[in-house]
Amino acid sequence: MPSPLKLICAFTLSIMAGLAGAETPADHAMTLYGEPPAYAADFSHFDYVNPQAPKGGTLRLSGFGSFDSLNGFISRGASADQLSLIYDTLTFHALDEPFTEYGLLAERIERAEDNTWVRFHLRPQARFHDGAPVTAADVVFTFNTLVEQGAPFYRAYYGGVKEVVADSERSVTFHFHNGNNRELPLVLGQLPVLPAHYWADRDFSKTTLEPPLGSGPYRITDVSGGRNISYERVADYWANDLPVRRGFYNFDRIVVDYYRDTGVALEAFKAGQFDLNQEVSAKNWATGYDSPALRAGDIIKEEIPNLNVQGMQGFVFNLRRPIFEDRRVRKAISLLFDFEWSNKSLFHNAYARTDSFFDNSELGATGAPGPGELALLEPWREQLPADVFEEVQGPPETDGSGIIREQMREAYRLLQDAGWEIVDDRLVNEQGEHLQFEFLIAQSDFERVLLPYKRNLASLGIELTLRRVDVSQYINRLRSRDFDMVVTGFGQSNSPGNEQREYWHSSSADNPGSRNLMGLQDPAVDALVEGLIEAESREALLNHTRALDRVLLAGHYVVPNFHTTVYRVAYWDKFAHPQQSPRYDLGLFTWWVDAEKAARLKGKPVPVTVQED
Repeated sequence: MPSPLKLICAFTLSIMAGLAGAETPADHAMTLYGEPPAYAADFSHFDYVNPQAPKGGTLRLSGFGSFDSLNGFISRGASADQLSLIYDTLTFHALDEPFTEYGLLAERIERAEDNTWVRFHLRPQARFHDGAPVTAADVVFTFNTLVEQGAPFYRAYYGGVKEVVADSERSVTFHFHNGNNRELPLVLGQLPVLPAHYWADRDFSKTTLEPPLGSGPYRITDVSGGRNISYERVADYWANDLPVRRGFYNFDRIVVDYYRDTGVALEAFKAGQFDLNQEVSAKNWATGYDSPALRAGDIIKEEIPNLNVQGMQGFVFNLRRPIFEDRRVRKAISLLFDFEWSNKSLFHNAYARTDSFFDNSELGATGAPGPGELALLEPWREQLPADVFEEVQGPPETDGSGIIREQMREAYRLLQDAGWEIVDDRLVNEQGEHLQFEFLIAQSDFERVLLPYKRNLASLGIELTLRRVDVSQYINRLRSRDFDMVVTGFGQSNSPGNEQREYWHSSSADNPGSRNLMGLQDPAVDALVEGLIEAESREALLNHTRALDRVLLAGHYVVPNFHTTVYRVAYWDKFAHPQQSPRYDLGLFTWWVDAEKAARLKGKPVPVTVQED
């Protein structure tokens, strides 16, 4: 029998262990730094929805290119649009808060005070579309399957999880390697839960056009591979009356038709072949919608404020190519993009130049680095460019005339310093190699942006070749890193976290399918990313994002493009939407069909545009 002293010691140790992993009370929501959520536990609906929105009607959308798979979780094939409609997640991300997760499949959430685990208690009424209950075993299956067989993204994104355990039929706990990642519990809340019984006799690693089983507000009804896909609202959807779902998903059907050319898609929209188009082309927005239907008021053009962090869209250098290894070469090539001329001549002055990887927010770097940033940057001073420690310099600004002699002179000076010279109208190095590279695109309408850039590069003897391929080939070449330069965007949230590892960290550079397209491997960037993920306060997060922004900008890993702070949406006048839009999202699935407007449109013939020679 143990001595009284041993029993006391054991009891003391058990108390200490309990204190180390002490838990907060189970709650209806999670926030990043423990701040109170905007909505209390007894809230009835979000402020940006109409809880009495009528159900019914059809929303017809367009997709670009094609698709050959309904499995969007793997790095094979091109998956169909809107697949998230068939799945529910453990929590729901509020669209009007920077980063708050409210329980969806999970009715209660517990977090360890030392952030070493998170526990989700599932709702007993949660059901898959076949009537089977959603259980903790399904959560365990989903997590393990995504990490083991899903796209490489998942292994990195969930890398902080040590194990996931089903405590009971409706309780599941994720245990972490350490408590340093405050975002990880919220990230896990966004896990889409898949049915283990459905996948038991199917190969998850393969593409499929068989409609998968889910538990979400819609199910897939019709699929024509590569051409269209239809979703039907689940009338007896288990979560219809939950506060996080009230006012959402009001369309009875959602249909996505695919177009291989965006110009053809625009004409199809004006002809009434689909209902709503979110426009990304400034030229189209300014002139492309002119039609009898627009003039008659049957098509509505609306600009809805977009208060999201804009992130970075840019022409991305593939650092795996030897010609792009030198920062001076990358900077020189960047100088030759004349945004001001493009904005005036091509974009109807609709855009602002992007000058930060966290644009349109407090997250980006401005001026000289402050004390908090310097503390993070100083240990890397010898490895970083000197301008990291100076005032942030945005991209050069031209007069918009198309004459960029000053930028060309600076670019040529940088190229000469890097060992390049113009010989017989070609820029060559000491080995006589010509500086030439290929720009890979999938959309023909982006060529008009690149052709003036191609001319500017040619003026210094640099040859740019535009290579347009179909969507499937484009995706495969990106995954295999078979490109010199592409255009892409690195979306950001108001609370950046784990996704930064996928964008910039060395661990993702060689992962097929990761977002680290440029192949960036830099220990200073790695340290800043890890520190950002582990930030213990909003102030610490801001210092890390601003320092990271400085380092990325100084590296000239992309040629910064442009952005707008509105959603440009054109739609046939059959819809209504709440007066208050969500702060950080378009909120399309809070819209509904107005039966009276739809009936009026149905009784009118679609006006035809007569084109003159």
